[in-house]
Amino acid sequence: LCRGGLAERLCRLQNRERSAISFWRHQCISDDKIPSDKSGVLIVKILEIFEECTIQVAICQQLEWSPSTLSPEDAVINEEEPILKVLFTRETAAHLKSRPQDVIHIYPPWQKLLLQNADVPVILNTYFSQKVLLSEHSEAREKTYGLTKMLIRKNIISLAQTFRLDDLDDKLHPESSDNQAPPRAPQTHNNSDSKRHPLALSAVNDSLLEMVESQGAVGWREVQVRVIIQRVYCLPAREGYRSHTQGNKPLLSNGGMFCRLCLLVQDAYGMFSEAQLQSLSSTDDIEQYCRRWEGKSCRLAGMKILQRTTRGRALGLFSLIDSLWPPVVPVKVPGQSQDSEMMTTDLPPPSFCYILAVQSGEIHVEVDEEEQISNLYQPPAVHGLKEILRMDGCNQRCSFWAQVLYQRLQTKRSDQREMLLFVTDSTLQNVVHGIPKVVAVSVTASCVLSMEIMEALSAGSQFVFFKDALWGSGRIICVERTVLLLQKPLLCSAAGADLSELTGPVRLDELDSTTQASSVCALRGTVVGVNESTAFSWPTCNRCGNGKLELCPQDRELLYCNQCSEVVTSPVLKMQLEVFLHCPSRSQSTIKVKVWHEISITLFVLLTMLLFLQTYEVQSVLGKEVGLLNCYVHSVTSQPNCVALEEIALL
Repeated sequence: LCRGGLAERLCRLQNRERSAISFWRHQCISDDKIPSDKSGVLIVKILEIFEECTIQVAICQQLEWSPSTLSPEDAVINEEEPILKVLFTRETAAHLKSRPQDVIHIYPPWQKLLLQNADVPVILNTYFSQKVLLSEHSEAREKTYGLTKMLIRKNIISLAQTFRLDDLDDKLHPESSDNQAPPRAPQTHNNSDSKRHPLALSAVNDSLLEMVESQGAVGWREVQVRVIIQRVYCLPAREGYRSHTQGNKPLLSNGGMFCRLCLLVQDAYGMFSEAQLQSLSSTDDIEQYCRRWEGKSCRLAGMKILQRTTRGRALGLFSLIDSLWPPVVPVKVPGQSQDSEMMTTDLPPPSFCYILAVQSGEIHVEVDEEEQISNLYQPPAVHGLKEILRMDGCNQRCSFWAQVLYQRLQTKRSDQREMLLFVTDSTLQNVVHGIPKVVAVSVTASCVLSMEIMEALSAGSQFVFFKDALWGSGRIICVERTVLLLQKPLLCSAAGADLSELTGPVRLDELDSTTQASSVCALRGTVVGVNESTAFSWPTCNRCGNGKLELCPQDRELLYCNQCSEVVTSPVLKMQLEVFLHCPSRSQSTIKVKVWHEISITLFVLLTMLLFLQTYEVQSVLGKEVGLLNCYVHSVTSQPNCVALEEIALL
């Protein structure tokens, strides 16, 4: 806001107004609920309530002072005083929770407005209002009514009616009062929709901002807004959200974390909102939702506003929005005629976004799956990894198709896990030098992985489509709103990228002076030393890999696996040996490698080898040439000049 301008002064005035109202309500609660000063107080009894243009209109009759022991039904009505039309803002109405027959005390400075050609005066400035319970009967009625939410009739008045335009569409003619009040039965297209929409939706809007301004943050049920689904993804649910999903199995589990399905939608004016849906069936698949819903038109109803977030508070969300900006087709401009020449793509990127959620645990989302893909939809732009590594800028969303070669779980804290996926594609494998042949993709705890992805990665090397990952500071990170899929989307913008799959063997970069920690490389050299203090071996189960075998209770000469609950007759011997190598590619550094070996043997041979390992000669391995080992780099230090590696097996 301009310093000292009208907008800044108005903002300060509104803040002072809200503070005064909050302080007054707090004072009323502290002072035995009813202020002692009764001078100028207007006492009314509500006869009827409806809503118009986000304002709650109460048709009331003024009351004379009556004893506090009387119920509202016994209150004296002043027949000489005309009926009043009292206006309450949405915030005041939500505080009062008024119903017909309630008695309201309206404290100064209320104002009376006399309209021309109207017999009913209008009461304004009713911020300082209080509902009064006059008897025990009223208190019991209040507790009973408090359990049920009252449906208030809304008068929907279009601008065409207000300005009496002559070229009205048939659909914009004044609707009957039956359509304005909540109907008894929903009017939907099919049986499945009737379960989804408990109320008939009488109007369809194409502007998210207009819906928010006209219906407010409390929620909108009688109207719906048409939007385009740009992205489908899952977000980890907060603790408060889990109570809503009790009794329903979550669709996805991210380390025991509950998740919810979300839609990033865009309206005809280019504005974005994130719609957070609630419970999902465990049989549903995020990949199917992406294929069925992305790019399709959708109608939202029964939504409420969780928060209005800005770029500074939600960098991850706005990095995704920025990747979809500017629009691929011209969008409408608010406040202007929507002729083709008045539509444009030359607009500044959005600076705020509304986070929406469903109300009452019911999902009010109607997706037109049979319709064609909208022209406003922007499919993910797929790039090769070589092109991504050369991108400038920070916090840019990128999508790519790559083969996962190795995965490694990293635990930062007890409650936060991060996984590294080492990937490559044809654009990296064909590079001679200057760019690594394999890159690490960091998957944070906030990135939800489906069980299908987890099972596929545990089975072996897979080609995975990384949609909307984050690139910045030389790293590729999978964060919130990043989706991992096993199949390439039907619609994607390749942008000249080579999406062909690898056919030959995968090559890793050999260890050299440019090798960094938390990377993978190939290693060759000569053994110059063995760390005898760290050498050890142990038997594992040949079925499940359990390394904590016990002696069988029935037969002490056999090994027993608690996880399989069976005797292990052919254990797998795992051996770890830490050796020091001399590598020509990094001759000035001490190379320390943790080597693993697995040998499938019988129990008799196992006991013989365990006795042999206690008497082996270190000199027998010194000077041995080590071929190309696939290794993970734990650390690279300059003082002392040392590289610590661990032998790994690629997927």
